[in-house]
Amino acid sequence: MNPAADFSATAFVVTALAIGIAAACFAWGVAHLGTQGLARYRERFTSDANLRLREMFLFMDPARLYALHLALVLAVTTLAWFASGAWPLAVLAGGAAVLLPRLALRWLRRRRLDRIEQQLPDALLVLAGSMKAGLSLAAGLQQLVRESRPPLAQEIDLMLREQRLGVSLDEALSHLDTRLPLQSVTLAVAAMRIATETGGGLAEALERAAATLRAKLAMEGKIRALTAQGKLQAIVVGSLPLVLMFVLMKMEPHDMGKLFSTQLGWAVLVALALLEFFGVVLIRKIVAIDV
Repeated sequence: MNPAADFSATAFVVTALAIGIAAACFAWGVAHLGTQGLARYRERFTSDANLRLREMFLFMDPARLYALHLALVLAVTTLAWFASGAWPLAVLAGGAAVLLPRLALRWLRRRRLDRIEQQLPDALLVLAGSMKAGLSLAAGLQQLVRESRPPLAQEIDLMLREQRLGVSLDEALSHLDTRLPLQSVTLAVAAMRIATETGGGLAEALERAAATLRAKLAMEGKIRALTAQGKLQAIVVGSLPLVLMFVLMKMEPHDMGKLFSTQLGWAVLVALALLEFFGVVLIRKIVAIDV
């Protein structure tokens, strides 16, 4: 036998074995890091979701919500891959799906706060009527909980439960103001604090606060009506390039494929994404008028 040939065969086998071991170690390391990262993401997601859901009095299992979240990400990524055939677009769609639960929870919280802000003027008038009828503030708040509807009734009931556990009225009002970061709630809490500390007419103070909040809500409604066209423009301007890109990919797949296969195409996509983002943010800043 040829010693050189044997040495070459042995060297090839050793090299192949070393490469295989290195590849296996690399794959194990990537899988291990991915598992750890997924576990940390799961812990952070469930903790944040549990906190946000409890703030809105929604009692759901965060683990089940996390499983639905993963299923949604996989479904959106797969559908984007089959629809476009481009993996960068599928990755972008999957990344957008990752943000959907956070955006949904934020939207639910904003909707709940808006509902509370709409309920607050009538609630203050009911409380002022209870004060004029001779009831104490605690009895008036209990009457308000019985007559009002969620979500405001839930927050007032929680404040009364804190008082029954020994929390002072001033601290309970402070906690209510912290849970509900609204200017209207801050105004109502300040009116109740001032009236209870100075001994003034609480019913009159609540009626003035209710009138102020009604005027504020009416002004905000007019502003929303006047800026609706600008908000619609932001939606149209933001979605038009994406729709046009999808149509051109179906009409000219060969030419549009260069966007996802060349460095210049990737640069164009990055520039497009940045311009889209800053354009939508700029329009939203223009139409966002604070009262």
